[in-house]
Parts: sequence; C-alpha cells; structure tokens
Amino acid sequence: MSDFGLIINGKKLATAESFGVINPATEEIVAQCPVASKEQLDAAVSAAANAYKTWSKVSDEERAAACGKIAAAISDHADELARLLTQEQGKPLDGSRFELGGAGAWAGYTGSLSLPDKVIQDDENARIIQTRKPLGVVGSITPWNFPLMIAIWHVVPAIRTGNTVVLKPSPFTPLSTLRMVEIVNEVLPPGVLNCVTGTNELGQWMTEHEGIAKIIFTGSVQTGKKVMGSSANSLKRVTLELGGNDAGIVLDDADPASIAPGIIQGAFMNNGQVCAALKRLYVPASIYDKMCDELVKAAPTGKMGNGLDEDTAQGPLANKMQYEKVVGLLEDAKARGGRVLCGGEVPDGPGYFVPFTIIADVSGGMRIVDEEQFGPLLPVIKYTDLDDAIAQANGLEVGLGGSVWSSDTGKASAVAARLESGTAWVNQHGPIAPNVPFGGVKCSGIGVEFGEEGLAEYTTIQVVNVAKSAA
Repeated sequence: MSDFGLIINGKKLATAESFGVINPATEEIVAQCPVASKEQLDAAVSAAANAYKTWSKVSDEERAAACGKIAAAISDHADELARLLTQEQGKPLDGSRFELGGAGAWAGYTGSLSLPDKVIQDDENARIIQTRKPLGVVGSITPWNFPLMIAIWHVVPAIRTGNTVVLKPSPFTPLSTLRMVEIVNEVLPPGVLNCVTGTNELGQWMTEHEGIAKIIFTGSVQTGKKVMGSSANSLKRVTLELGGNDAGIVLDDADPASIAPGIIQGAFMNNGQVCAALKRLYVPASIYDKMCDELVKAAPTGKMGNGLDEDTAQGPLANKMQYEKVVGLLEDAKARGGRVLCGGEVPDGPGYFVPFTIIADVSGGMRIVDEEQFGPLLPVIKYTDLDDAIAQANGLEVGLGGSVWSSDTGKASAVAARLESGTAWVNQHGPIAPNVPFGGVKCSGIGVEFGEEGLAEYTTIQVVNVAKSAA
C-alpha cells in the first residue's frame, strides 16, 4: 500500500502497487508513491470529462476567483509543502519556499488574465466575433526540477480558461504534487483537477488517450519528441517546453567584476537544474583571464548538504540518473584538458552531491559544451571573433534562452537579436515573469507559456459570423 493516494474526482484513492521515492540527500526512502493502473487513468479522464461539462460553462468571474483560491490554499500550506518538496527533490528549504512563493504568485496573476471576445467586423453586411473556447480535458506532464511551480504553470491556465486537468508528476518528485493537488481540491469542484502517478508508461498512456484533448509537457527534447509522436494519432494540441543549452556571450567592453554575480546566478540557480540556465559562456580573449578570476570570486561557497538543514546553501542533484550524467560530463571535460577553476571534486558518501564547478579552456565538440548539463557545471569558452561566437551559440539544435553581457546595452541588444532563442536577455540570464510569454525555438519546444499568449494555448478559436439584413 502507498503512503499517498491518487486524487481522482476529489477523492484520495489507493493503488495495488507502489514504489519508494528516494531522498537524494540521503538515498533513503521518503515514502511510497502510488502506481496508477490504466483503469485508474481512465477513471481520472472520465472524472475530468464529466467535470468539464459544468466547469466549461461557469462564469469567467468564478473561474478567475478559483485561481485566487488556489493561490491562497498553496500559501496556507507552504511550509508543509516546502518540507516535502525538499525531501524528495533535494533543494534547500529556502529554494523550496521560493518555489512555493512563485507557484502562489503565478496562480494569482493568472487569475487576473482574460481573453475577451474580439470584434473582427461590424458593418452593414455582418457582425463577426472571434471567441475563445476551452478544449476539454488537458493532460499535464511535469518534470522534477520545479515540480510544484511548473504544475501551477500548467494547471492554472487550463482551469482559468474552462478546461479540466489530469496531472502526472515525475516519478522522482510525485509526493509534493499529490499533496498539493489534494489541498487544491478543497477549493475546486470534484474532477476539475485530478492527479495520477506512476512510471513512464503512464505518460505514454496519457499522450495516447482519446479522452485527452491537449498535452502540456515540460522536460527533455528526447522525451518531448516521443510525446509529440504519440499524441499525433488523436491530433492532440500540444505545448512543449523542452530542454535548452543556453549560451551567454560576453562582449569585449564588459566589466567582468560587475557582471560575474549575474552570470553565476544565471548558471547555478536551483543547482543548475533549470531549463533556461546559462550553460555555455563565451568570453573574448582580451578579458578571458579576468572574467575567469571574477567568476571564481562570485561562485557560491556555502555549505553543501541535506536541504532540510537551514544552513545548507547547496543541496544534491535531484536523482541518481542526473547525478551520473553530470559527473560523466565533468570527468570527460577534465580528461580532455578542461581546467577546473573551482569545485570539480565529487565527495564520497551518500547523496547525489556535485559542487558548483567552473571549467575553463573548453571548446565546441566537447560534451560539456555540446550537451545540456542540467547541473552545477559552467564551461567557459574563449573566442576571438564575435561573429564566430554567435555562430557557435546558435549552432545547436536547441534554442530556449540566451544572453549578452556588455557595458553598452544598445550594442548588446543588437547582438541579442541575432541569437536563435525564445528569450534573449541583456546583462541578466533567466528571469521570467507571469506576464511575459516564454517558450523556445528549434527543438526547445512548441508554443508558449505565461501571459495572454500562454493562456490562449488552452483554447480554440470560434468565429460567430452573423449576417445582417440588407438595408
């Protein structure tokens, strides 16, 4: 039996099977997670479909108010959820509290958005109005790096626009999501938000399910391609926010001391486990050594340990799979001549710990540059020609974010416009906001999230064309 239950039609349900969720700081089991059967997924989709019949017809004001209630419910239980999140994901409690604060803020802001009717034509011939209508049941598949905040990014716009939801969290971090959904169900009608958990086959069942009208997925490029492929037979709508390998380009007029803290923040937030983290830094030869020195000075030096300890500054990577990938990239870079400026030594003992590491003297063609690390590694690449640096930045299949660093924002903005990325930042890397559309180009995704543009992704357009009698 599981310590947690599926949430279907507002009720907590047991499952026949379960698996242990590992605390990445101790490698001990936190609790048992339920494994949903195909029949239980069908029940969740059926509950959402039945709830949709009513929820899609409630007033816009009522749906907006529901978003506010979700935000309040999350805030009221933030301490409980933060502690559970830290145990299964590893991030320090301060990081978990930040995530819960972001989740509540996003839910509240999304409730303030609307998609009013648009009058396309109103003359003696016809009155033509464009309206937006909900799609039906939305399937949400979330990752393990920000499991609660990204769940809110998926779920609340769907509910705001009149859809109902079946949510599947990552098997690495299912517990806090199950509990959050249980809490949120106290302020929503039964069936509007359901949560099923299990292994990767559950995700495939969802993408193939005829009763789900749209899939929103956040995760790797490889898995995103599979999601899109298995959604094709039923012609589901998809929003895919996939991986990136974001480049930062430092221009030769930049002041290394002033920009180093921002670069470090962009690279190492959430232990580098951020889709839009700064993962490749291109620095001109003229200031390369100075930039390296300043990055080391700005690098975090706080305690690495169990996130439940209040004085911990850096927790472990979230799971063994990611730990082994990051360690492999680090060792490959060292073996191929990369110069470790700080960090670089993986400690013995339990837990998936990798220190904040900056590596100089690397180049394109090395794994640490060409592959997304999704961990606390920052490769620093020297360049002598700006056009070549831009070409290298744009040379991969992904294009989520990018940044340019300079003392001249006009010059930097011109370079930023040449980046093949969904977002291009100047003198910062990674800030996002609920009113600013966010998405990627190339293999970094399809569609956008946030703002009115993100809200519209959960709707379909209907045009009402009324002919007028001749005068």
